[in-house]
Amino acid sequence: MNPLPACLGLAVLFAAFTCPATVAQPLDRDAERAALGERLFFDVNLSRNRSQSCATCHDPARGFSDPRGAGSPGDGADTLGDRNAPGIPYAGLVPPLARRADGEWLGGLFQDGRVSSLAEQAGGPILNPIEMGMPDKASAVARLAEDPVYAEAFPRLFGMGILQDPEMGYDALTQALAAYEARPEISPFDSKYDRFLRGEAELTREEELGRLLFFSEQFTNCNQCHQLSQSAMDPRETFTDHRYHNIGVPENTELRARNGVATGTQDMGLAATIDDPEQAGKFRTPTLRNVAVTGPYMHNGVFADLRTVILFYNRYNSRDPKRWTNPETGEPFGVPQVPQTLAVTELTHGPALDDQRIDALVAFLETLTDSRYEPQDD
Repeated sequence: MNPLPACLGLAVLFAAFTCPATVAQPLDRDAERAALGERLFFDVNLSRNRSQSCATCHDPARGFSDPRGAGSPGDGADTLGDRNAPGIPYAGLVPPLARRADGEWLGGLFQDGRVSSLAEQAGGPILNPIEMGMPDKASAVARLAEDPVYAEAFPRLFGMGILQDPEMGYDALTQALAAYEARPEISPFDSKYDRFLRGEAELTREEELGRLLFFSEQFTNCNQCHQLSQSAMDPRETFTDHRYHNIGVPENTELRARNGVATGTQDMGLAATIDDPEQAGKFRTPTLRNVAVTGPYMHNGVFADLRTVILFYNRYNSRDPKRWTNPETGEPFGVPQVPQTLAVTELTHGPALDDQRIDALVAFLETLTDSRYEPQDD
């Protein structure tokens, strides 16, 4: 495994801060902002108790997921979220929240689409009381002013006096974070699947079976929600339609026993963003890129293993009671939290899959892993 270096662009920022006169050519402003954003991404001083950075919940070594599991403990002593931390790679390709001509919603960041840009998303956790916990924008900008690197870089990159204005300073902070998160290195399209499309790699027989099943409209309809392009060979496929669906994910009762959210509380998903009861329990389809290294799964992290996710979908088409059991608990899969908006048509398409086909789908999904997370040969 070759994770993204934690100091990818910091040398650029350091050079600009320490000895700008020695730089022969002006440094690219976008690259400098991205380097600044990288430093901010790993800075625990942006949390109230100086114990947590963006990277704490979005670890670059784990596909920018949270290695601590579902819920993401926050900066406070007893704070624990109720959703799974979404990944950052390829998030910059998500369009703003909008309603299509057919009435369906798509786009928007966070799992409920409540913001429309990477910058807006980056600014949310810092002020969230159960995440990084800063009380307000002025407090966050004051932390920036404490640091001599930031005190020099922000005025130079965003304008003089930027750190004296809490609103403008916080906006600059989120823009820098977004510039880092949008770097091509974070969304590289360089998985085995991408190399296969370019003729640089061959899929195994199991992976190829999984690919055929994934894009098949006869045996599965995975691509109905997890394919953006009309072509299965699109080199920029993000494996999400950016739309919202209620797939009947059961409640994560283990998580709620730890975070204090009352059992039975419905997470309303998109409905909480647009105040429409018909969208209750619907969440934006996530990208499947890096899915093999970014568990736990579903919006609430209820499943630990990728194969369990496939079995969960498969149970909608199976008449065998043995297929209705969650292998992680030994108990039946839980009931949908919001049954009235369940995507029955999409979920009950096609025949039940046997173990060979389930394993093949998992094998194909593993080919969507960016190269830096692939096992390295000794």
